[in-house]
Amino acid sequence: MKKLLHVLMALVLTGAAGSAYGQDESRLYEMEEVTITGSKVPKTPGNVTQKIEIISAAEIDDLVLANGNLAEILSYSPGNFANVLSRNDANWGSSGGLAHTYKGYMLDGLPIDAFIDLQSLDPWAFSRIEDQRGSASVLYPTYLAMDFAGNQSPLAGTANFILRERIVEQRTRVSTSFGSYNTLNGRLYHQQAAGNFHWFAGANYEDSDYTDYGTEGSWLNMIDKPGYEKTKLYARGTYFVDGAVDHRISFYAHRTWHVGDAGRPNRGFDHEYTTLNAHYVRPIQAGLIGQLRLGYRDYARTWEDDNFPTSIELTKDNGVLQTILPVDMSLSYQHTGDDLLTVGLDYQVAWYETYGETDQLLLGNDARAMHVGLYVQEEQLWNDFVFRVGGRINRIQHDIDLLQGAVPGDDSESWNKLLGSAGVRYNQSRRLSLFSNVGTSFKAPSLKSVGGTIPISEKGSDLSGHLPNPDLEPESGLSFDVGANYVAMEGLTFGVRGFLISIDDQIAQIVVPQAASQSQDINAGKTSTTGLEVEVRHSPVGWLQWHANYTYTKAEVKDNPNPDQDGADMNFVPQNVINLGARFALPGDLAASVNVQLLSSMKQNISKANPGELDGYELVTARIEKRFVDQDGREIRAYLEPYNLTNNDFEMAWGFKDPGFSATGGLTVSF
Repeated sequence: MKKLLHVLMALVLTGAAGSAYGQDESRLYEMEEVTITGSKVPKTPGNVTQKIEIISAAEIDDLVLANGNLAEILSYSPGNFANVLSRNDANWGSSGGLAHTYKGYMLDGLPIDAFIDLQSLDPWAFSRIEDQRGSASVLYPTYLAMDFAGNQSPLAGTANFILRERIVEQRTRVSTSFGSYNTLNGRLYHQQAAGNFHWFAGANYEDSDYTDYGTEGSWLNMIDKPGYEKTKLYARGTYFVDGAVDHRISFYAHRTWHVGDAGRPNRGFDHEYTTLNAHYVRPIQAGLIGQLRLGYRDYARTWEDDNFPTSIELTKDNGVLQTILPVDMSLSYQHTGDDLLTVGLDYQVAWYETYGETDQLLLGNDARAMHVGLYVQEEQLWNDFVFRVGGRINRIQHDIDLLQGAVPGDDSESWNKLLGSAGVRYNQSRRLSLFSNVGTSFKAPSLKSVGGTIPISEKGSDLSGHLPNPDLEPESGLSFDVGANYVAMEGLTFGVRGFLISIDDQIAQIVVPQAASQSQDINAGKTSTTGLEVEVRHSPVGWLQWHANYTYTKAEVKDNPNPDQDGADMNFVPQNVINLGARFALPGDLAASVNVQLLSSMKQNISKANPGELDGYELVTARIEKRFVDQDGREIRAYLEPYNLTNNDFEMAWGFKDPGFSATGGLTVSF
């Protein structure tokens, strides 16, 4: 009943939405790409103050996603570092020198989970990805994710996964592949337009024996192959009212079933993830556009525990239930030529429950979180300048019924916070542009951070899980960046960006020194991150495209009363990251691509005495493809994807490792 009341409240908050937005093309730069992330309406990157990279569907197809995780796509861009722990586990890493939770991830402008949705959603549904780096806009809120590493703030940037919408031609795509660990995969996708109604649907099934992905002596302790099955179903329909692009309604649904085991007889898991998006755009009057976005995310995870190494008999079933309802309503008003005023209201409510089950049900945490935000942003174009300034008022409230199975002494807490963001861009010419941005953020401790998944009395024991920390304080952040883009000649571009981020009372997740299988969130104190990104893209001839980028990051604790943590490096942030990649179009309809990642070492703990250093490593992937096309337009692509060509079983966080070399081969048929 309470959930229903929150849903009804969200619908009341949304009101009416609508409309049309256009621009004078004489004032546009970089016309080849269109972006909506920075402004909620279509603009080109040259008219958005933030640094934005567009990753097309074709570019996504060229990448080797060995773990099927969307974080692997972004890991080739500057400032993004990702370790996908395994095909059965979430991605870890950092963005802009901060934990992975400091980048906002969105599906068509509505927030999604940085850990669950990135391993759940299927990239065949996307037309492109818009990766916005640097000081985040005030247009997007912190996501109330309570599981894994907790709430996710857009302080270091945002990544917006844009779904396919307008269907140009009817097309069907079928793929099958087989690879290492007896991995069998089958995919199906179909798109079609029927008058003003455009739709697509897809499915993805994968079955694998997989392999041990734990380091020697790790708490993972696999004694058998950790087999799994994944099934994904998704669909989207868009209706263009009277055939108009600026008046449309769409609905997207995705469901993932993920079952398997963690390498022991009674370490099975059964996860179900549901992601829904609805979007309504309607003209109100000339120059005024209104939009309404509604979302539903439901993440249900269950897994078994044994008492290894004493016994491999089943001791307990565990579960986490998380439901999040995000809503966003906005009005965008084009005035005084190309200037744009955006106002809006967003709302979220999250339910979070944990439990264990032996011969009886053992309740753990039972809590709710609510967020209401009101935002306004003005963008002005003046000669060759773009100016942006905005503000946001946030109201966040946590209500806790149970904490570790007991009624807490303080069962409710709330925060009110005013945030701001501003930016400027100078388009000196069509070749050179300069930009700078500044923004603030606020993040409250997540319910998992406060309540944990295991009792504090188990600290240092063999029991794996997340320890509670009810004394956590909220954090506030400030981010600043400055950069330049330069087109030296046709097909040759350069980019540079420097950034500085400071956070008071940063919430960081650490490995508990006495037990590598346990984690805990702490306030690291005041932290500072400085970084530099340099990138180049070049297409010297029609058959060759190559790129390279380098990111330097220094992230450290600046003020902490604990002398062991004061001055220590932040964890899970490599100081140096190099990405190299090339794509070759060869004779005989052959294509090949190769990508190389080089990373320096990083720390697991925020500690000068016991940093738990992880060695740096290189990761080399490749894709080779042969294309066959007949006169009717039917197409067959045969491909081979070798992964980790140097067979480097590098260690990752929490005792995980990359299994080393693997390969996948398959066929894709389009008609």
